[in-house]
Amino acid sequence: MDKANEYLRQAAECRELAQGATHAYLRSQFLEMAVTWEALAKEHEFLQKLRGDPEP
Repeated sequence: MDKANEYLRQAAECRELAQGATHAYLRSQFLEMAVTWEALAKEHEFLQKLRGDPEP
């Protein structure tokens, strides 16, 4: 699995944790982490395209 897909998997897990969170603060923290993981995935994909270096 490439890094971008792993980052997206982490984002999905954070979103699942947010749905199950009982406190608004925890929910917002999980959602912030999900957004960060998604941004990392996009950045990684961009850099891979820029380098012309696809991951195995």
